[in-house]
Amino acid sequence: MSEKTIEDALDLQSSGKLTELRERVRRFIDEKVIPAEVVFESGGAEADEMLLELQTQAKHEGLWALGLPTEIGGGGLSFMDYVLINEIVGRSELAMFALGTHTAQDATMLNLFGTPRQKESWLYPMVRGEINPSVALTEPEVAGSDPTLIKTVAVLDGDEWVINGHKWFTTGANRAAFTTVFCVTEPDEPRHKRASMIIVPTNTPGYEIVRVVPTMGHQHGGHCEVRLTNVRVPKGNLLGTRGEGFFIAQKRLGPGRIFHCMRWLGQAQRAFDLMCNRSLNRYAHGSLLSEKQMIQKYIADSATEIQAARLMTLEAAKKIDQGNEARVEIAMIKVFGAKVLHDVIDRAIQVHGALGVTSDTPLEKMYREARYARIYDGPDEVHTASIARRILKIYKEGESWSPDGN
Repeated sequence: MSEKTIEDALDLQSSGKLTELRERVRRFIDEKVIPAEVVFESGGAEADEMLLELQTQAKHEGLWALGLPTEIGGGGLSFMDYVLINEIVGRSELAMFALGTHTAQDATMLNLFGTPRQKESWLYPMVRGEINPSVALTEPEVAGSDPTLIKTVAVLDGDEWVINGHKWFTTGANRAAFTTVFCVTEPDEPRHKRASMIIVPTNTPGYEIVRVVPTMGHQHGGHCEVRLTNVRVPKGNLLGTRGEGFFIAQKRLGPGRIFHCMRWLGQAQRAFDLMCNRSLNRYAHGSLLSEKQMIQKYIADSATEIQAARLMTLEAAKKIDQGNEARVEIAMIKVFGAKVLHDVIDRAIQVHGALGVTSDTPLEKMYREARYARIYDGPDEVHTASIARRILKIYKEGESWSPDGN
């Protein structure tokens, strides 16, 4: 089924203009971003200069921050159009930074809940690409899959919040101008009303980056362990209202999961492209790999799974765009999309043989990154249980569940 047919089937209002924009984004990524990935991975001053140059080019070509409203400096795309752009952006991790999509969730959160002062201080500079954000949710002492267990606390002392706690996987904190801290401010309220979000500039006394946590293949990545010791910030740094932390977090994470799943499709498609090209050019045991039935099955299974994941993700996105929380659908695509991402990359590595596990192709890095997908934004097990629980609740109420909601 062609892309146009898929979108028509879902009643998406995709125009020729969007198709042209997707092609421009694809060309920018393939011609300028992907060739720069090796420099980006090396880190250091050269990587910083290269990224700034890419960002400047993206702005010049009208490809910067496409999913954010024009009134805050973004490209003004609708939610559904931006969903489809993210599929292309997903071809390269570097593309997220080069095109200003890496701050979209935080920018949306600040735009929805921030005060005018907060927007002047953090939102607008962030959208311009002058500063980076970070969010502190997860804690090493408690299960990250259950945020009601967090221990970080903030107490109001006059006109200041005093924050004490221990966070980790505060991604990007080592490069961020501020961290939005998820912390308990209402200890006597029900568990989903206990937490608030408070903006903490990273240069605040008592804010300490303990270390950048080494993760799979990354000794110097961006997943930071952070300790907050008597950190004092103004009362006005509260984001939204007291006890609204879970609500704000869901507003940030819900659409963000859609964008993640679309970017996974971009990664899977890139791995698929590499697999197909390798099979057409590698000769072994009397024939090309493409002529061997086992390899043909890898290709057929991968194409089928990518297509299924894409349709599921677009359907979930459509429901969100219509005002539906789509919690079952989002959980489904989170679990299924992560598996498809892993399996397609895994098959591509197998087709490449020894070459696939070297850094001569992007596949080995893609494979490591794919493993994270089953954990961040909630582990698969939590989402799987949520799917069953929500569906069974419908049946307990005497109704039935179907994908179209009827």
